[in-house]
Amino acid sequence: MITLTGRTKTMQVPPAIGQSLLQLAQRAGVDWQFNCSRGTCARCRCRIEAGSELLSEPNDAEWDRLGPDELEQGFRLGCQAVVEREGEIVAANRTYF
Repeated sequence: MITLTGRTKTMQVPPAIGQSLLQLAQRAGVDWQFNCSRGTCARCRCRIEAGSELLSEPNDAEWDRLGPDELEQGFRLGCQAVVEREGEIVAANRTYF
């Protein structure tokens, strides 16, 4: 199960291989902040509290926008973090704004 926490709403959704955390949040009606869904605005920034190993590796957009310090702390861009394997994932939207 994937637990997604937005600004005011938390939902649990089944894992969907190949879907980003942002896509899952949108489908579940979680108030996950975003503007672009391309990895440039960083409004979909989130902290992965569990299950980071079940997600795709950080890509160039995340390295450029977040950098190594934030990635080490467990931050990802929800639009770029794609579910690769089933299991428990816990993520909370932590936008800069």
